[in-house]
Amino acid sequence: SPPGGGDLLVHVPEGAKSPWHHIENLDLFFSRISFCRTRNGFTCMLIGEIFELMQFIFVVAFTTFLISCVDYDILFANKALNHSQHPTEPIKVTLPDAFLPPNVCSARIQANSFLICILVIAGVFWIHRLVKFIYNICCYWEIHSFYINALKIPMSTLPYYTWQEVQARIVQIQKEHQICIHKKELTELDIYHRILRFKNYMVAMVNKSLLPIRFRLPLLGDTVFYTRGLKYNFELIFFWGPGSLFENEWSLKAEYKRAGNRLELAEKLSTRILWIGIANFLLCPLILIWQILYAFFSYTEILKREPGSLGARCWSLYGRCYLRHFNELDHELHSRLSKGYKPASKYMNCFISPLLTIVAKNVAFFAGSILAVLIALTIYDEDVLAVEHVLTTVTLLGVGITVCRSFIPDQHLVFCPEQLLRVILAHIHYMPDHWQGNAHRYETRDEFAQLFQYKAVFILEELLSPIITPLILIICLRPKSLDIVDFFRNFTVEVVGVGDTCSFAQMDVRQHGHPAWMSAGKTEASIYQQAEDGKTELSLMHFAITNPKWQPPRESTAFIGFLKERVHRDSSVALAQQAVLPENALFSSIQSLQSESEPHSLIANVIAGSSALGFHMSRDGQASRHLSEVASALRSFSPLQSAQQPSSGFQASGRDGEGAQPRGASAMTASGADARTVSSGSSAWEGQLQSMILSEYASTEMSLHALYMHELHKQHAQLEPERHTWHRRESDESGESAHEELDTQRGGPVPIPRSASYPFSSPRQPAEETATLQTGFQRRYGGITDPGTVHRAPSHFSRLPLGGWAEDGQSARHPEPVPEESSEDELPPQIHKV
Repeated sequence: SPPGGGDLLVHVPEGAKSPWHHIENLDLFFSRISFCRTRNGFTCMLIGEIFELMQFIFVVAFTTFLISCVDYDILFANKALNHSQHPTEPIKVTLPDAFLPPNVCSARIQANSFLICILVIAGVFWIHRLVKFIYNICCYWEIHSFYINALKIPMSTLPYYTWQEVQARIVQIQKEHQICIHKKELTELDIYHRILRFKNYMVAMVNKSLLPIRFRLPLLGDTVFYTRGLKYNFELIFFWGPGSLFENEWSLKAEYKRAGNRLELAEKLSTRILWIGIANFLLCPLILIWQILYAFFSYTEILKREPGSLGARCWSLYGRCYLRHFNELDHELHSRLSKGYKPASKYMNCFISPLLTIVAKNVAFFAGSILAVLIALTIYDEDVLAVEHVLTTVTLLGVGITVCRSFIPDQHLVFCPEQLLRVILAHIHYMPDHWQGNAHRYETRDEFAQLFQYKAVFILEELLSPIITPLILIICLRPKSLDIVDFFRNFTVEVVGVGDTCSFAQMDVRQHGHPAWMSAGKTEASIYQQAEDGKTELSLMHFAITNPKWQPPRESTAFIGFLKERVHRDSSVALAQQAVLPENALFSSIQSLQSESEPHSLIANVIAGSSALGFHMSRDGQASRHLSEVASALRSFSPLQSAQQPSSGFQASGRDGEGAQPRGASAMTASGADARTVSSGSSAWEGQLQSMILSEYASTEMSLHALYMHELHKQHAQLEPERHTWHRRESDESGESAHEELDTQRGGPVPIPRSASYPFSSPRQPAEETATLQTGFQRRYGGITDPGTVHRAPSHFSRLPLGGWAEDGQSARHPEPVPEESSEDELPPQIHKV
């Protein structure tokens, strides 16, 4: 269903003002704009919603008919038909003979009180969905008008526009229509923050191992359980349900921003989780019945047509959240993971058991022999099919043979697990440290299977979700209530014109950077504040490449510039050593197997070259060689982009100035520009083709940056002991960061734990603990001070009332300024906003 069934969009047209002036709930408005583009326009979305309503009615009505209106004794030939008019004729059973008369069917339905109860609940739920459908259609008709009248994009051509083109027009019309009255100009990051406000929180909580979704079971070992039902309950508790932590879609409740009553709020949250868990227990039978019926009607036909489909794999829900960048839209994530699907499937196929292959070959032989005889008899005389259970046997044998074939690998294929894992890394961008160099181990394969699971496992988890979800909520989530309250207090910032957002979504390397991911010397974050797995740094690069017109803050600009300079330095070293990509048979074979566009061939060259040279070098030399090759590819990638860009310019004007941004940052791709406006003489099709080409080059540049940053991280990990963040302990306390820093200053050894989790109860007072947590962090965001006020326009952040609404005379959230930074307490009352 479309997002947003809550608040109405309130317009305030006054006189000659635009009908799009001052849209109150911009979160819903921007989400619907994005959703409408993803669903290919208003008409496609309308037809899809109508069929969803019809599908629900069909499932309920057809299930009721099967339960109460079919005589299964006649259908299974357990009871003879009464043909009294023609007793000598042979009895031939037809399908209508197995249907009960309408009066008998109605009587059986009325006699089944449980079925009537289910039908009443289903009817109420369907009416709710119908009302929501009518409401959403009215809202999306408004979006339809906005696309046509404001953005000047016809619905017929909307599927061929990229999101960056739509977003660029939204940013442009802000100056004319003032859809947000609290900022003169909108930025790309503002739009992403509003669309992904709650999803950024979820990504951050998974990144910091706050949500109870990883378990160690007696027989199964390390297991991940994260289903759509569990995710729905998390969002219900945290964001939009009754009594949630947010008072509306853009503002956290005021009591959750103060540390004084954190214990009381944690107890209140724990009680609310308990009641929601009990409600899940009570609704468990209904939800379980619906899950079983929906899965049966959805997958039975697919299983009959393609028996091996359940052996196929898909990215798990946990994998999508773990691999997601901050500020990454759904369609961007889907596109990125889809490119990594084939290499991920090939990698998992490397681990087929030889013993299982032998068993599968012999079982397929025996089943195929029996099936061949039955097929031959059927060809000779079709009456063989009339024998009881013959058709069932043929079907089961066919399914069994297909399943066995899925366990028999192609004998002509040669797998290279380490190379495949690097191809996967180029697309998914995230990978635990201990996977590299251990791609051939079953432990790595099992951990990757948590991200890339069987479709059958996905279906089984969804069926078990109504039973397991209440247990997780009551037993596992309730003890984390205090950690959750602390998380939302410590990692929520208010942004002018946007409201309360997750501070990790600011992609600020100073506050959330990790020293092992090129942020050493640029970050002030403690272990509690650091994003794991390079999430801050990789998200920053991804957003900057995807949105080349975005002007990052000063620290982020410096980080991007430093990365570009490092790329140029490493590539210069590689060129000095004549470390060009070698021409060999492996390269030629990889390129011929790829048969894709030039960017993908470039990635294949880098990965294949690394593998080809790995046999002749030591481990350190090989890592250095990997780094040089990726740097050379990145440096050579800039001319490729320039050749694809028209002379009239896709380069954003802000990126050409040396004062605004370092020179190294000018190599960003310009996939966000509207290709249809480049040349007045170019056709719409040429513009669409140009947009797709630039989008592919932007994706490839990000893949190369991911490989390069992981190589740098590997070098850093070899020099310094580094924690693994795949299996995280719950021993890291946020308050310990101050003691660790003190020990570091004294020169004592500091054991770095394997994870960054959340604070447990400690003997310190709450005020002292809060001061320790917030001293370095709220210096930046509590104030809130913009780091780029020296070289850029005034701050993006301001201590204004939450939700982005500026009211005169209202005090700031944190009244004490920090003397060593330019706090906004020193600003005049009239604050200029970007």
